[in-house]
Amino acid sequence: MDTPSLPPPRDEAEKDVLEKLVIVRDKLLLLKKDRKTYMQKQHVLPLYRETIDQVRRLNQARSASQGELDENIVDRVLDSCFQLLSLSFMTIGQNNTAPAAYALTSTIKRLLDHLAEVDLFSAKDLESITETLNLLVRNVERAPADTSPYLITLLTNRLETCKRALASLCKRLDRLQEPLPQVHEKLISILRSISAANTRSKFSSSDVKNLRDQLKEISANFRSGAYKTPEGEYPAGSEEIDALLRKCLLWADIVLERRGVIPESFKSTYDVLVRMRNDLEKLSITSKWALREADLYDYQRQLDRIDESRVDGNWLDEDGNKAELYVQRTLLYLVRRSYGYIYFLMISSNPVSEALQPVFNQLQTLKKCLIEVKNSGGVSSIRELYPYSLKVNSIDNMRVDGKFMFNGDIPEGQGSVNELLAECYELCYELRVDLETRPAQDDDTDEDEDSEAVEGPGTSEAEAEELAASLADTTLEPRRETQTRATV
Repeated sequence: MDTPSLPPPRDEAEKDVLEKLVIVRDKLLLLKKDRKTYMQKQHVLPLYRETIDQVRRLNQARSASQGELDENIVDRVLDSCFQLLSLSFMTIGQNNTAPAAYALTSTIKRLLDHLAEVDLFSAKDLESITETLNLLVRNVERAPADTSPYLITLLTNRLETCKRALASLCKRLDRLQEPLPQVHEKLISILRSISAANTRSKFSSSDVKNLRDQLKEISANFRSGAYKTPEGEYPAGSEEIDALLRKCLLWADIVLERRGVIPESFKSTYDVLVRMRNDLEKLSITSKWALREADLYDYQRQLDRIDESRVDGNWLDEDGNKAELYVQRTLLYLVRRSYGYIYFLMISSNPVSEALQPVFNQLQTLKKCLIEVKNSGGVSSIRELYPYSLKVNSIDNMRVDGKFMFNGDIPEGQGSVNELLAECYELCYELRVDLETRPAQDDDTDEDEDSEAVEGPGTSEAEAEELAASLADTTLEPRRETQTRATV
């Protein structure tokens, strides 16, 4: 793994710490790439303890230094270790522990820095980040007493930095007086839609023109005084809205002129960012994905390298020439969009161990199927419930003393899986009760017709068997090498 060029260790003590951290990082990378078995806490905890021990030694080595120390390669490798450990804790289902918070704080800080730089963000963006930061603060505050004080201090400082940056952004939106916040939200949405259209594989002029027409309509309303206060005055923040409108219209014109064509000197960077954006977008659409399979660490590191390659906020080509405005904005949009997807994937990760994820995913699918059956009018015969009941019972029979076991271990996420299992049982019961209490459709029907209503014409025995087979049994067995992306 490439590490950006940074100053070397300051002394022999730091050099020794660096060597130990490199070993830990490499072990974590190997663990992340191992597809033969599921990650378990006994794989992660020893590496976590070793990292904390090296943090203690590093703090001791630097305790005598005066003033603020510049970051060197030791800090960067330590950051890699904590990033990998954080994602590993999430992979084993310990999402709400203090170590798991580290990776999210890194992504949030990146997002906040970009939002502050471009000054184009909405209240919804900040609301989500606020909720996530509050959750992380609670997780750190509720950390067990035996949690390393070095880690608690590190996370507390990172969270405080994020909270200060967030507060600064919130103040920028506070300057907008009603009804301008809604107008601002709409303009940000249109601007992002134009940028999205600009990076599609097939450029659509009509889509961008429709968005530009919406901008012109808002502009006309603004000029006509539609957003004035009852006193007939322009509300506070009108100048900012006017400037944003002009910026959006200018961007729409530029995009229509360039039609998504990127100069060859920046095409390789553009292609990498588009591929990452598309991959992350696909993952965000499905609810069945795993942290290790998605490899968010590699995505984040690759994005970091591209982002940090900027000089004074812009990218340079091989000849040292700055990217023009169109190229710069297009690349920045892709970087920020990808960071946004990584953030979304992290906060939407279920606190379920990788070993339990296949069972969790199947129960989620089963629950959705049962809800759809219920909403479409229920079942017409007991036979139609057979494949669903069979699947629920087969998963329930996997439990040992009420727990799902894996290699003699109790994976994290038992509560979430058991809750889903109970919901599936409840839905099956409700469908059965609904069938048994459903009044006869026609009192004048003969006995054969009554029998047909009970047995139900909707699902034959062969169809029921086929549906049962489609919900194949899941067992908590070690992975085979061919089981890549099984939960995605």
